[in-house]
Amino acid sequence: MARIFVVGSGVVGTATGKGFLHAGHKVTFIDVDERRLEVLRSEGLDAHSRLDLRAEPSSFVFLTLPTPNVGHAYDLSAFEAGTASVGESLRESYESHIVVVRSTVPPGTAESLVQPLLEKHSGRTTGEGFTVASNPEFLRAASAVEDFRHPWMTVVASRSARTRERLGELLQPFGGDLRFFENPAEAELVKCAHNIYNATKISFWNEMWLVSQELGLDLDPIAQTVARSAEGSVNPLYGIRGGAPYGGVCLPKDTQGFLGLADSIGLHMPLLKAVVEVNDQLAGAVGERSGTPVTSAV
Repeated sequence: MARIFVVGSGVVGTATGKGFLHAGHKVTFIDVDERRLEVLRSEGLDAHSRLDLRAEPSSFVFLTLPTPNVGHAYDLSAFEAGTASVGESLRESYESHIVVVRSTVPPGTAESLVQPLLEKHSGRTTGEGFTVASNPEFLRAASAVEDFRHPWMTVVASRSARTRERLGELLQPFGGDLRFFENPAEAELVKCAHNIYNATKISFWNEMWLVSQELGLDLDPIAQTVARSAEGSVNPLYGIRGGAPYGGVCLPKDTQGFLGLADSIGLHMPLLKAVVEVNDQLAGAVGERSGTPVTSAV
């Protein structure tokens, strides 16, 4: 049985804590919102407003704090405050703890923000009293608890091999594909790219929905067919090799040609236009670096 603290008890924190409890671990929830604490306590859960590690054995401290956006930027103020409070608690502990970044954060946050804050407020250095890891969540709000208990993907990253091993031992029993990285920024980028890819796919099909509306077509059976016919849908490795713009005959022809079709029916397709522009820019950049024009990479 592991000793686990969940700092930040919103949807992600609550699902994380309840998942570990169900697996037989001892869990304490930490949050600054007294109303949220009252709800957790009403469910018989151990919930407090302050993290106290003084009498605790070596533990896992999961940071599941909010990281909302303000315009085109992450607001990390609450995340920073929660991390600082963990550092203050580490100062009072005689054991070594693993601090795990589970919130969605910009790549590089674990090492450029979390680690320095913990060192500043604990008076200790990484590896002496604590280590830092990244374990991004892949939870859906409507099914967060079940998603935690039955993950399809678990990502763990830390510079410390022993920390990766311990987190792997903690998370492996839940099942799913378990992947390890040495650089926490890699795991943080996994989560950001994961969400952005999902958003892009939704916007793509919404753009196609607009086209289908103009043409008097029902998109549902079309989208369901393409979901099985397109290599980009059925082959998870298709198109993921960076630095290789698409080329050949079909993709340039149909992306450009479809923009003309959209213009002819008075429809603006900003996503498709951006796809063409990004590919053209990348082809130019790759060609400049190699000294050879790139026209047909796939």
